Amino acid sequence: MKRLKTYILAPLIGAIAIISSCSKTSAPGATILKAVTTVPVNKEWSFEATPMWSDEFDYAGLPNSAKWNYDIGGSGWGNNELQYYTDNIKNVEVGNGVLTITARKEMMGAKNYTSTRLISKNKGDFLYGRIEVKAKLPSGKGTWPAIWMLPTDWAYGGWPKSGEIDIMEHVGYDQDKVHISVHTEAYNHSIKTQKSGARMVYGSSTDFHTYRVDWTPKSIIGFIDGEQLFQFLNEDRGSAVWPFDKRFHLLINVAFGGNWGAAQGIDPSVLPQKLEVDYVRVYKLKE
Repeated sequence: MKRLKTYILAPLIGAIAIISSCSKTSAPGATILKAVTTVPVNKEWSFEATPMWSDEFDYAGLPNSAKWNYDIGGSGWGNNELQYYTDNIKNVEVGNGVLTITARKEMMGAKNYTSTRLISKNKGDFLYGRIEVKAKLPSGKGTWPAIWMLPTDWAYGGWPKSGEIDIMEHVGYDQDKVHISVHTEAYNHSIKTQKSGARMVYGSSTDFHTYRVDWTPKSIIGFIDGEQLFQFLNEDRGSAVWPFDKRFHLLINVAFGGNWGAAQGIDPSVLPQKLEVDYVRVYKLKE
């Protein structure tokens, strides 16, 4: 969600280091990656059957304040997005068993559109686990919904050094094509090494589908409706490749426009558009 992405499915064997020289004469502060001499091996992992953190949205009103915060404002959020994020019930509401985030055409804070960016930071922070969200996506040119994760503590530095996990992303001009991705210092779009998977999910905006990642010390594996789509293995080459050994939190939002969302223009007439979420469940990784 951080920026425009050109998605490429890259092999995950990681046999070549991203940085060509790892000599002792490297400049101070340079990122040093160990050469990969063996193919990373993932093992079978299991998760507890009962969620350790969840929201079933079985209540009415604003989202549960014990579980969710908001990002507020119209800064563009690093992507030249066109909306102003609010905590207004017109943009975010729970009822009839679902969370609904609505992007609207209305003026606020010098922006022409409003929406909501819901976050679990400091109320739902996780290190490893199975994260599953059941959702129905908005449609229309300019919409850019995302269900994703960012580091809570930014221990390795600003984006992309501390990582990003995208559980689901969709842009309205490319209807039904859903993406799962990770971003790190070594693997990101700006150096054309991003790690991502995508497939068509027909009916993504008319039916609910499940979006999931299984995050362990050795891998991040993505699924849509239980079918594996994506795998990113820990290559044991340090935080530039694998910053995913720190706490992350959840974000759920609908952007309008932006570098990726407006890559083929926008159509304000499609608004209002809704992202509906049936549940969010996080299952603990078994030791």
